[in-house]
Amino acid sequence: MTESAVHGSRRRIRRTGVAAAGFATAALCVVTVAPAVADDGASGAKPTIVLVHGAFADGSSWNGVIERLERQGYTVMAPANPLRGLYSDSTYIASVLKSVKGPIVLAGHSYGGAVISTAAAGNDQVKSLVYISALMPDVGESGMSLGARFPSALGTATRTVPYEAGGGVSGTDLYLKRDKVHPVFAACLPKSQANLLGVTQRPAATTAFSETAKVAAWKTIPSWALVGRQDMTISPDQERFEAKRAHSHTVEINSCHVSLIAHPADVAALILQAATTTAAGSDRPALANSGSVQRTAVVTGLASASLATGSALVLLGRRLRRRTY
Repeated sequence: MTESAVHGSRRRIRRTGVAAAGFATAALCVVTVAPAVADDGASGAKPTIVLVHGAFADGSSWNGVIERLERQGYTVMAPANPLRGLYSDSTYIASVLKSVKGPIVLAGHSYGGAVISTAAAGNDQVKSLVYISALMPDVGESGMSLGARFPSALGTATRTVPYEAGGGVSGTDLYLKRDKVHPVFAACLPKSQANLLGVTQRPAATTAFSETAKVAAWKTIPSWALVGRQDMTISPDQERFEAKRAHSHTVEINSCHVSLIAHPADVAALILQAATTTAAGSDRPALANSGSVQRTAVVTGLASASLATGSALVLLGRRLRRRTY
């Protein structure tokens, strides 16, 4: 064979090797993408998480929880709870839920728990309820009747202020006494932070606690509950009673009433457990595939693709050498 023919054959081998390497890269890309798609679950859609705050607070109380949920790829909403009365508040939140497309995980803190128990009734899109140091009234119960059964320090921590809303509408608002915010409402926060909560608090009308529940969505929708062992606003015994009655998946942490502010990681973890369940109504929720499973699938796929591609290159090189020489 002439020298020019040898050089020509070598150039063909190099070009063929480049093409084969391109094929290998494409194969690896395909293997990497496939498990990520499969890991979305049977429906392929994550639920929207709707967070409802309680009395004396606003949507910003969920900020630390929202940050963690969004980091996991969830769409989150924290609508303003009007705090005007159980019937009107739950009607408003129910209208917000109707604007959400797809499945919903609905969480409520404190009085927000009573609101979601009513707002979720009859909405098939609400797949899970999560109660964070919350009220969970049964039909015929109110926040006041539960508080009478399980007394807490909240009874001595509020003051009443009459209000007028125009059109002849008037009523009575409840505020936390400024010197009671830290010891009763937010003892697990620095005093300076608790003071800010007192300054910016949103009052709740007395009808928020006096109106009795007409429905209880936790009877038909799987629920999760977080109990704060140092809660002075709602008795921990009340929270345990409610959770046991509802057959909720329950966790307890060492926290005051505002666990969503003091312990956002724990609260977010419980909400994520509710969001990832695939066995609605079962005693123990089945969690979605973890990231480690996905990474294992990718590594296995990469190894298989590399071996297959390497074998193909070896065979191709042998054939070219036989043809060249």
